[in-house]
Amino acid sequence: MKNIKILVIFGCLFVLLVVGGFFGIKYAKNKGVKMAEYVPEEEITDEQSRQTIVSLYFENKETGEIYPEARLVDIKELMELPYEKLVNLLLEGPKNDKLKKIIPDNAKLLKTFMEGDCLFLDFSADILNIDNKEKLVNSISKTMTAFNEVNSVKILVEGKEEFKL
Repeated sequence: MKNIKILVIFGCLFVLLVVGGFFGIKYAKNKGVKMAEYVPEEEITDEQSRQTIVSLYFENKETGEIYPEARLVDIKELMELPYEKLVNLLLEGPKNDKLKKIIPDNAKLLKTFMEGDCLFLDFSADILNIDNKEKLVNSISKTMTAFNEVNSVKILVEGKEEFKL
């Protein structure tokens, strides 16, 4: 008999909680906070959804230090020729007026290839027309080692090793 009383009491409490919860939620919806659907200010285009941010390293005009510049890049271009794309962006130079490019204007990237975890970048001889080779090496190495598969970089000049990063 005692067990039946306990079961009836728990049953009544359970029913009260369910009914009270139902009416409480209904009251909160009618009187309380109204939920509005989020509407973005602007729809994301296919082009915007295919972009990613990469860091390119240039020289700061004021301090002379190597400084990163974030740049939006189309993922499709980056997937096809990742190393060539980033080197070409370094060759184009920074968008920020406070930064300047380090790679000489006439330098051209001839080819890129990987051997193990080392990236080889083969440039034309014009890359040697630079005052500070250390800044060139730092700019290229910091940009390229952002790729997980690249642990070191070797710069070749027309097929011959000149720098090791």
